Amino acid sequence: MSDNNPEIESSTFNTLNHDVTESILFHLPIPSLVRFTLVSKQWRSIITSLPPPPPSSSPPWLFLFGIHNTSSFHNQSFAFDPLSNSWLRLPPSSSSSDHLVGSNRFLFTTAPRFSFSPILKPNWRFTSPVLFPRINPLLSVFTTLSNSSKLILVGGSSRIGGLVDIEERLAVQVYDPVLDSWELCSPLPADFRSGQDHQTLTSALFKRRFYVFDNYSCFISSFCLDSYSWSDVQTLKPPGLLFAFLNSCNGMLVLGGMCGFSFNLWSIEEGSMEFSEIAVMPEDLLFGLVDNEDEEEEDSNKFRSLKCVGSGNLVYVFNDDCHKKFPACVCEIGGGENGKCSWRRVPCLPSPVNKFHKVVSFCSTVSISDVFHPEDAHIGGSIRG
Repeated sequence: MSDNNPEIESSTFNTLNHDVTESILFHLPIPSLVRFTLVSKQWRSIITSLPPPPPSSSPPWLFLFGIHNTSSFHNQSFAFDPLSNSWLRLPPSSSSSDHLVGSNRFLFTTAPRFSFSPILKPNWRFTSPVLFPRINPLLSVFTTLSNSSKLILVGGSSRIGGLVDIEERLAVQVYDPVLDSWELCSPLPADFRSGQDHQTLTSALFKRRFYVFDNYSCFISSFCLDSYSWSDVQTLKPPGLLFAFLNSCNGMLVLGGMCGFSFNLWSIEEGSMEFSEIAVMPEDLLFGLVDNEDEEEEDSNKFRSLKCVGSGNLVYVFNDDCHKKFPACVCEIGGGENGKCSWRRVPCLPSPVNKFHKVVSFCSTVSISDVFHPEDAHIGGSIRG
């Protein structure tokens, strides 16, 4: 069904029963649904009451929040919807803090005060003071065994007088939104302290465990979300690995990173941390993500600005160099012929694009309720991921 002239389709849809109409609308991308809410009160009522799709059937969006170095007026926000294969220009973040982190359909400010808001309908709420204020921490929302939601905050840095407190950088804090309280838990294993910068850490939430991977040492460990304890530290390093990002996709741990002049995806075996290659980015896509003004340049460091985020059945790889227009591609895991991974280029961002001193990027599933019912994301002060 075309979404170019929804008024023309309205009379036809009015002759269908409610269940059939709901079934058809349920399969449309969110940008189309937003436009269709303007057709009639009946359509708006049906669309805004659609049940959220199961996470396994909802392709995650890629979010980019660009923070300008001098004026928040020049901040910009974008979201890529893989179903419509298009970028959406979002209202810029209303937060005055540039210490933003995104996860699980929420934006968080981590300093100077900790707060959170739904991505698509900003409604900032401050928490009680965090025990150790963080800059660039690892963060995720998780569901407890009692079906409530909590927030885990791992690592990051605390700058006092220009110095980084290495000991506090290992701190692990869990926030209970019902009690509005922070709990200090077992810190990151001491192995993660040695010689690493906090920005080398990447993480993934998988099967009730919060995994942390360090690009500097290639150490990996996981935090049990039930016992609040860390597993033994292991080493995860595919041959030739330069840098990588850990994600949870399609029911498995997925490591995505550079090996020489190749960007690979590996599935990681839980427990043993053994890895097996599942996809290699086509060369034309890879070199399309970097500046090729110097054709003779063969320095793999030019790929250092690549980032990788994944969720559901999609892995996004993009260049967040502040002077680029964020070229990106996406890999659908098991989405090609014979269940093989399939790659495709992501369209360019809608112009104009400002220059930023920092870009916050992450992917998350969204539903139509995130657009029209932001209050549903907060029940009794809780965070619902």
